[in-house]
Amino acid sequence: MQSPTQSTARPSPRTVATPSTAGPAGPAEGTAPPAAAQPEGPPGGDLEARLAAVNGEMDARLALAAVAYEVNTAHIETPPVDWSRIGAPPAPVAPVPATPPGPGPQATPIAALLHRASLRLRTDGWCSGALVDEDGHLCAQGAIRRESGGDRQAETQAMDVLLEAIRRRFGPHVESVPSFNDAWGNGREPTRMLEQAAILADARGV
Repeated sequence: MQSPTQSTARPSPRTVATPSTAGPAGPAEGTAPPAAAQPEGPPGGDLEARLAAVNGEMDARLALAAVAYEVNTAHIETPPVDWSRIGAPPAPVAPVPATPPGPGPQATPIAALLHRASLRLRTDGWCSGALVDEDGHLCAQGAIRRESGGDRQAETQAMDVLLEAIRRRFGPHVESVPSFNDAWGNGREPTRMLEQAAILADARGV
């Protein structure tokens, strides 16, 4: 006989799961999927392989872009390249000095002659080894002769003053105006000395 305070333990009725008609059966809501169904993350040591894959893809894209450029520009005509001039430095160009102010209206004849000769070198060009070369360039004496208009006395006076100005600047070892002129590779100094001689002639009143 059982005590009135005790009750007989009865098993709870089982819940029978009924299949849903809405769709195929799946895991219950709020429960995690089995371990085999979870996606696996990339392993830590796979970074180099991923970088290599990205580099390979970029190389393929660059190669494709290069092919597309060649196709799209094949119809454009380009002039041939002169490879002999590539990398060659430009030829040096001697700067043309500014024209100094000439003698005033009251300048002496020889001073004016020497100034005109310096301007003649600037306009017609300078040469060495000849009074006038085949291109029409002049040496210092050729410029003086051209501006003297055939007056040999004026030419001689101008040459004497020019030689004195040259020796004052470069020393007494300078033998003559032609030797001084031919000693230079351009006409900068001969032209400058013609201007110095014009100043000297004007100061002397000749």
